[in-house]
Amino acid sequence: MNFVAMDFETASAKRYSACSLALTIVRNNQVADEFYSLIKPDTEFNWRNVQIHGIHEADVADAPTFPQIWQVINPLFQTNQLIVAHNAPFDNGVLKSCLEHYDLQRTHYLTLDTVRSSRKFFPEFENHKLDTVCNHLGIELNHHHNALDDSLACANILLYEANNFGAEQLKPFVRMIN
Repeated sequence: MNFVAMDFETASAKRYSACSLALTIVRNNQVADEFYSLIKPDTEFNWRNVQIHGIHEADVADAPTFPQIWQVINPLFQTNQLIVAHNAPFDNGVLKSCLEHYDLQRTHYLTLDTVRSSRKFFPEFENHKLDTVCNHLGIELNHHHNALDDSLACANILLYEANNFGAEQLKPFVRMIN
């Protein structure tokens, strides 16, 4: 399988307030590359979000803005590229909101939500939060809500599902983002 696992953290409830982004790139069923960056958002930080991920306004003071990050990662978001996230509606929503907020061209790509796939393959789990799924599957997740650790864990969940249930069983979960 080839795909990119994506995870955003946000500074506030505003979807365009991305303050960190990680991408884990999987080629031929192996983690081939990783991308991580703090992002200086165009909004203030909310204490609730800081409490979750531990990123403070001072941490991103010298970080690149989303448009600067987008110049680097944009080539990964192509029509036939699969972008995976755990709770994909959130992460895809953050990306869409950032593109709209900064007046950047929207992108089209395939997406898969590992929350949905884990609900189907593991209905017996008490919930399908990232840390719960990782614990049940024996997937390492050292720092939950660190975007890089979360994107790597998400990639490993999809690889586990593909190895145990087959890539064909994952196809019904793939959607197009327009």
